Amino acid sequence: MSVLRSVKEGKRKTKVLGEADAVSYEQFAEMQLDSKAELIRALIPLGLMHVQELLDMEVTALAGERYARKDQDQKVYRHGNNPGSVRIDGQRHPVVVPRLRNKMGEVDLPSWNALGGTGTIDDQLFKRVLYGISCRNYEEAAGAIPGAIGLSSSTVSRNFIKASAAKLKTFQERELHDEDIVALFLDGKAFAKSTMVVALGVTITGEKKFLGFVEAGTENQAVLTPFLHSLVDRGLCVSQGLLVVIDGAKGMISATKKAFGDKALIHRCQWHKRENVVSYLPRRDQVTWRRQLQRAMDRPTYAEARSALNDLVAELDMINQSAAASLREGLEEILTLHRLGVYGKLGRSFKTTNCIENVNALVEDRCAKVDCWKNSNQRHRWLATALLDIEPRLRTVVGYRHLSALRDALQRELKIGESADAPAKAT
Repeated sequence: MSVLRSVKEGKRKTKVLGEADAVSYEQFAEMQLDSKAELIRALIPLGLMHVQELLDMEVTALAGERYARKDQDQKVYRHGNNPGSVRIDGQRHPVVVPRLRNKMGEVDLPSWNALGGTGTIDDQLFKRVLYGISCRNYEEAAGAIPGAIGLSSSTVSRNFIKASAAKLKTFQERELHDEDIVALFLDGKAFAKSTMVVALGVTITGEKKFLGFVEAGTENQAVLTPFLHSLVDRGLCVSQGLLVVIDGAKGMISATKKAFGDKALIHRCQWHKRENVVSYLPRRDQVTWRRQLQRAMDRPTYAEARSALNDLVAELDMINQSAAASLREGLEEILTLHRLGVYGKLGRSFKTTNCIENVNALVEDRCAKVDCWKNSNQRHRWLATALLDIEPRLRTVVGYRHLSALRDALQRELKIGESADAPAKAT
């Protein structure tokens, strides 16, 4: 593979390609059959020229030169040809497939079995559909070589359905025993009239891992409680303490407490709480109150933040009692990080649900082109496929070096004994 490198020309920087790796005929001849087949698939359009050459070479090796005098012991002979096709760059191209026979019947060509078989789902076609090329305009957008066949919208749809079903199966069967999760984000993503609630875990090293999702009409306790229990059944360990960050939906709060009991602390998103409070106020006053609320929430210690917010509650009682009641409700839960003493170190990552809100935006980029969500299976396949594609691109959380301090603070707050030998699953 060629490598891009920066080169200075005077004061100007340019990017040039590095040296390409070449394969000699001797190296090609020594390759195994599977390696030759993979190499030929990758060369476009030279692949089409060499496919026929590879087939002809194998026929010559098995049946001898064409029109040459045959030996008495000749066991394999030519028997015409059949039309066939080979997959190159996500498209099928027609080729002529030689036939061989012996006294027992048809003789298979190993090279054709490698080149002409269906093989695995084409990754480039899969990526193109996921990243925004619809099945209907795929033929124009895929860079097809003249003569390519099998590029109808139904063909692309079937291939994508098969590939995304495999992704969904992989996602649903992932074990969580090896993931040391210290924090969990929960949020819903709308798919037509349904809501898909996604669980995003943060490991003790700061990596983000998708733990699962569930489809529901709303973010209600009846659906979310069994879903959280299923995460525990798959290996999610909560016995060392867990911080659960949510937007403030009451169904999520109830489900978290019911599923995790006294092994988890809830932190409500400060952004959602702030916006809920100012929504009760006249538009002309909202900017001022946003600043005051955020300034109070950003106080470094629990005592300072709680005192500042109490003052704002008292002031709001004189202006708008509904806004004051909104701020008073869940006040302790927006100060969880302050109470744990880690707001200064981890507030940027955990004071809001931005981590999972950003994921929802990335999912929307991949799924927005779907005009009609026909059924639940389609929604599940697309969401699982998008999440598995997004996960390797997620960055570690800001302040990940302090996550061990978060765990220690959780264990102190939840009174979790440190003498336990092995983590046990929550019940």
